[in-house]
Amino acid sequence: MTDDPSATPGRVGLWTFAFEGQPAGRVRESAAEIEELGYGALWYGEAFGRDAVGQAWLLLSATRRITVASGIANIAFREPITTAAAARTLGEAFPGRYVLGLGGHRVDDTVHEVDGYPVPARGRAVTTMRSYLEAMDASPAHGPIPTPAPRRLLAALGPKMLKLAAERTWGAHTYFVTVEHTARARRTMGPDAFLAVEQAVVLDRDLDRAREVAAAHVAGYLAMAPHQEANVRRLGYGDEDIVGGPSRRLVDAIVAYGDAEAIHRRVREHFEAGANHVCLQVLTAVPGRLPRQEWRELAPVLVPRHTR
Repeated sequence: MTDDPSATPGRVGLWTFAFEGQPAGRVRESAAEIEELGYGALWYGEAFGRDAVGQAWLLLSATRRITVASGIANIAFREPITTAAAARTLGEAFPGRYVLGLGGHRVDDTVHEVDGYPVPARGRAVTTMRSYLEAMDASPAHGPIPTPAPRRLLAALGPKMLKLAAERTWGAHTYFVTVEHTARARRTMGPDAFLAVEQAVVLDRDLDRAREVAAAHVAGYLAMAPHQEANVRRLGYGDEDIVGGPSRRLVDAIVAYGDAEAIHRRVREHFEAGANHVCLQVLTAVPGRLPRQEWRELAPVLVPRHTR
């Protein structure tokens, strides 16, 4: 591993897309509350709202201790020299608190140089990511270099990307996965690489209603993300679990739902399978809603304040 592991995001964090559609003031207020609730890390996605760097600044500047992690910054949206410079700046301004999660896919095969630094080849996912990391490392640093250097994680599902994550970065950030995948990832990466697992949850004691929300989440990803379907097929799920809508077996494996204790059990299972950190994505029936009440209800069970 090449990144400095001197700081830790703790055992349990939160993962959300919901900040993208919220005004900055509400995001700052929510981030500060999440920190006070005792969560160790705050993960955020990047889609069509704020860019990953801007969102990091907003969250880091609103908090004092919590780790802020991109989950993930899309390499298709920015050149490696830009990513490297942004990570150094965030690392200098907020020492030890920023984790750069990288993922996404670049699709053309152009190889060239810009101002003497290499722009990576674009093509197969693992080759592209390896080239992107090499280009980041080769990019010049004309300003201050933070110590420790910001840690990097790779969005990884398949064995080749998991191995690259273990070899070239702090570790892997897995998403839309089962406990069995966590066990496989740990075996693939070895004992030392950091493994941060996203776990989707629905906090609702009405199990039928909770299962509907969970099933919609799983169906959406299977429809729009072929790599997610390929991953669940690698785990042994077939057409009977995928075609025509996700089976209950698949939904139950991907999403934990019910009361806080049921969610806590799933988190423990990931730890027993080899996860270092679990970040909870709270799903609700209203996409984009900030699930602040759910975050509050889960905190006493998963991150008791006396442990902070």
